[in-house]
Amino acid sequence: MALVLDLLNNDPRKARGAGDAPRHPEKAHRPDQPVLRKPDWIRVKAPGSPKWAETHKIVKENGLVTVCEEAGCPNIGECWEKKHATFMIMGDTCTRACAFCNVKTGMPGPLDAREPQHIAEAVAKLGLSHVVITSVDRDDLADGGADHFAKVIRAIRELSPKTTIEILTPDFLRKEGALEIVVAARPDVFNHNLETVPSKYLTVRPGARYFHSIRLLQRVKEIDPSIFTKSGIMVGLGEERHEVLQLMDDLRSAEVDFLTIGQYLQPTRKHHPVVRFVTPEEFASFDTVARAKGFLLASASPLTRSSHHAGEDFARLKAAREAKTGV
Repeated sequence: MALVLDLLNNDPRKARGAGDAPRHPEKAHRPDQPVLRKPDWIRVKAPGSPKWAETHKIVKENGLVTVCEEAGCPNIGECWEKKHATFMIMGDTCTRACAFCNVKTGMPGPLDAREPQHIAEAVAKLGLSHVVITSVDRDDLADGGADHFAKVIRAIRELSPKTTIEILTPDFLRKEGALEIVVAARPDVFNHNLETVPSKYLTVRPGARYFHSIRLLQRVKEIDPSIFTKSGIMVGLGEERHEVLQLMDDLRSAEVDFLTIGQYLQPTRKHHPVVRFVTPEEFASFDTVARAKGFLLASASPLTRSSHHAGEDFARLKAAREAKTGV
């Protein structure tokens, strides 16, 4: 049986004592936003299977943070059933306050020097053929956490040399040299999400800069053309179709290989409202247009997320490149 996950009301992390700090202090005093009724096509399986529990146990035993939990991903039941998890490094507290995001905001603590090893051990225990590593934004660090990303990549390579590694990074805004540190560690896939069209940045992603993010992805290809590049956006935030199509052109000008497009789902009533639910037919159209514009791979559906089916998508990326270039 399918179940609609109520991301607005069923978050167990809201059960906190009266003296606890709010998860999103910058949003606490905002007026509640309207909530649209979810359509029939926004349906996922509830988590709780034995294999899900096994993944949950490994994550907790290693003291790890996953974006699956922190961001309230609707696909957690499916992914953890398959022992797929996206690890979030450098803590659970982000220095940014994006209007769409459910990750806790505030001043993070110091980096855990043992984290790269713990991540690598969890990857080995889960037997992952492909792993996704993301992080909170760490504007408080001189390199934005770039060296920590590199250490995690190297630790995984040492314990699981056959595991392919995908990273989903912050923008390293005003962190000169940071990108080069991460690229030198040679992840297989470098993902950095644009999240939305440029006209929505001030209200949705105010701490970021659209063309900086485009340039970041372009620089990856300039430094190491063998690394696959990837980016993703959410729709339903009030963007226009022509803006999404222009964004595709901007990414292709930066030689980005893979684009993901998914429906924005409002984490709480204090977050940016869902302006509309994009239909499956519109998503199918985005997928078709993206491929026509030259992306090696595109994934567009209501429940598409950056890390959803990442392992299968990596295999498809390699096959698409081989078919196109013979390499």
